Amino acid sequence: MNETSIEWHVSRELVPYPDAVQTMDSRAAAIRSGIASELVWLLEHPPLYTAGTSADPAELLNPARFPVFTSGRGGRYTYHGPGQRVGYLLFDLEKRGRDIRRFVKSLEQWLIDSLAQLGVEAYRSEGRIGIWVRQNAVEAKIGAIGLRVRRWVTLHGFSINISPELSHFSGIVPCGIADSPVTSLAEMGLSNGQERFDRALMQGLGQFLNALGPDAGET
Repeated sequence: MNETSIEWHVSRELVPYPDAVQTMDSRAAAIRSGIASELVWLLEHPPLYTAGTSADPAELLNPARFPVFTSGRGGRYTYHGPGQRVGYLLFDLEKRGRDIRRFVKSLEQWLIDSLAQLGVEAYRSEGRIGIWVRQNAVEAKIGAIGLRVRRWVTLHGFSINISPELSHFSGIVPCGIADSPVTSLAEMGLSNGQERFDRALMQGLGQFLNALGPDAGET
């Protein structure tokens, strides 16, 4: 299996979160049954908060601000909204090595490499989940990762802040991290970030698949 066997879909309109979850669940079942291809789905949501499986209710600071959805992904509270690129990844790990840690590490590197194509030096931060950058000598979070694996099919994925309204994050403690700010490509002075980031992601897909290991190309 290679990148040509993967469907790449970009939704141009805002996708309601429950609709996205329903679509992911159906597609994951179809992938497991062997009747659908793997999928990279890029989209944006209306403003909302999601609670991952490790969410602490104390970290939902303003529950009335936006709708709050319980999510089956790992992690804590996160925000989604316009100007944020969300990527849902539905991959069959039965055919890609059954190694969840390797998948996450490869995903992190794919995002870091894609941001590098835009001139952004992003990195992993020891002991902290997500994608980070240095801004004015301060470590700031620009991306989040939250996955679920069901019957060896991945669901959910990542979000990268392109140009969201950053004040919307103030209704939660993002991913449980209270001592570092969130940032965006727009705040860092990059324009047309979403189109450029999407293009960089697509260009790096083959390298991401190769990083999943020697089984990744086998059928």
